[in-house]
Amino acid sequence: MKRMGRTRRWTAGAAVVALVLTACGGGEGDAASAADCELGATDGDLNLYNWADYMDPELLAQFEEEFGVEVTEDVYPSNEELFARVESGGAQYDVIVPSDYMVDIMIQEDLLMGLNFDAIPNVDNIADEFAAPPYDPDLEFSVPYQWGTTGLGVNLSVIGDVEPSWDLVFDPEVAGELGGRISLLDDPRETMGAALYWLGHDPNTTDEDELQEAADVISASRDWIAAFESNQYSDLLLGGETVVAQGYSGNFLDNFGDDEDYAYLIPEEGATIWTDNMAILADAAAPCTAHTFVNFILDAQNGAQLTNWTYYASPNEAAEEFIVDDVLDNPAIYPDDEVLDNLFFLEDTGDSERFYTDFFTQAKS
Repeated sequence: MKRMGRTRRWTAGAAVVALVLTACGGGEGDAASAADCELGATDGDLNLYNWADYMDPELLAQFEEEFGVEVTEDVYPSNEELFARVESGGAQYDVIVPSDYMVDIMIQEDLLMGLNFDAIPNVDNIADEFAAPPYDPDLEFSVPYQWGTTGLGVNLSVIGDVEPSWDLVFDPEVAGELGGRISLLDDPRETMGAALYWLGHDPNTTDEDELQEAADVISASRDWIAAFESNQYSDLLLGGETVVAQGYSGNFLDNFGDDEDYAYLIPEEGATIWTDNMAILADAAAPCTAHTFVNFILDAQNGAQLTNWTYYASPNEAAEEFIVDDVLDNPAIYPDDEVLDNLFFLEDTGDSERFYTDFFTQAKS
């Protein structure tokens, strides 16, 4: 497994994709126009494809006012849905926000535009530990956006003080006693990964027997699972429809606020750490506006505003002085070394990606 290093550095030995690239991704047309983009240039309105609840609306309004364009934002529940829609040609977006392993996949499929950093000077604000990720070693196609973990949101007033464990969703003697009030993410890699952590397997395994075992665990859990949900899981938890929910750190922490009845747990068997990234699609209709938007988000104060709104950690080192103490000092957002040592990145598993999707689809049906 690939663990998160003590200083949040990428683990040595990760698969590095070596590609021979042109200045802007090897294409013509839109890619060539991106190479000509100047700092602050716009060439049309912006279409943003993002995760739900992952962008401060005030930042979008500021961008629109400053650059005289309109921003339309659509959302997706998983990297796999993002990929399927983009690959099929049914999505006309400029900027997308794929996770680490999905960046690797989309680079290999020639779906991303090479970045022109003359138009993105704020890339210098990225912390050194995020500047050479294994999925895009020279940040030629992507820049880090936010990072966080995937764990469990719990209603302590119902389940009491509990150990941070995947037992809460997979162990019949624990989860089975919660009256069908549990939700899991509708996400092949994350939810299969959770089952693999619980079983003691590598969350990036390509062993079909281990994947079948994980799928069997998820299938058995359907007896007490209320929903597979990637967008409204915290709402279900806060509304009392569930008492345990798998989900993303910042979404829970932002919605919990100061309510001590709720907590975010990082399971002790292991959990996923991820970096989401901004990238520009190879066929973006407004590549210059897209570059300007990426640079806007990487501004130190804008990066801090984003993190203060999302409650996810920022890879933007220059932003840290503007991040509020309640966020910067929260160990659930910025985990300590002991927790970091038990966090793992999801990697591109090549041809086995389809097995994760197929096994997961069968398990939840």
